[in-house]
Order: sequence, then structure tokens, then C-alpha cells
Amino acid sequence: QVQLQESGPGLVKPSQTLSLTCTVSGGSITTGPYYWSWIRQPPGKGQEWIGYITSSGGTRYNLSLKSRASISRDTSKNQFTLQLSSVTPEDTAVYFCAGVIHYGYRKPGDYWGQGTQVTVSS
Repeated sequence: QVQLQESGPGLVKPSQTLSLTCTVSGGSITTGPYYWSWIRQPPGKGQEWIGYITSSGGTRYNLSLKSRASISRDTSKNQFTLQLSSVTPEDTAVYFCAGVIHYGYRKPGDYWGQGTQVTVSS
């Protein structure tokens, strides 16, 4: 019923800003108790949780990415976005958006997008 779809450029140059949009259908991003989250998985590595925005608009970020990450939303479009500035090749990963009840965990009943590949390269 609830579906999430990531979109944005698949290739970003070093030092530029990565920008992705998550479009949510079948449910509202203003509806709790979900944490509307961004997660990434670099090649050969595990999942890294980037941060979230709540149904009321509050945000929190992974400590290691706090200085570079920004999550915002457009409630009229039922979308939330990720901006990651000053990217390097280390930011190359599959990026997921998700609506989760327990932040930091993937559990049945959560909603995840299919993921989108983002490559940082010159």
C-alpha cells in the first residue's frame, strides 16, 4: 500500500552536493509514528543510517554526517529530500529512503524504497 521511490542524479562530481528526493504514495509523511529516513549502503559494506525527519518536521542526523547532511520535506508533494554536501568518492553507495517505526532498524511493517545508485566520480 505505502510505496517509496527514490529519485535524483546517479552521478555526482566530487565537492558538489548530492540531492535525492523520496516520493511517498499510499500514505502521508505527516503521519506518525514513522521516522522518514535516509540510509545508504556503500559497495561491500553494511547499511549506514544518515538521518530522519519526523511527521512533525523535526530532524536528526548521524553524528559522522551531521555537518554535511540536510533532510527536508515538501508536504504538498508528499516528498522528503536528502542533500549531502562536499561529496567524495567515499559517498558512493546505494541510497534508500524508508519509513520506519524504530529508527536504526529494518523491521517487518516498515516501508522501504528500492534504492538508487549514486556514484561520486570526476
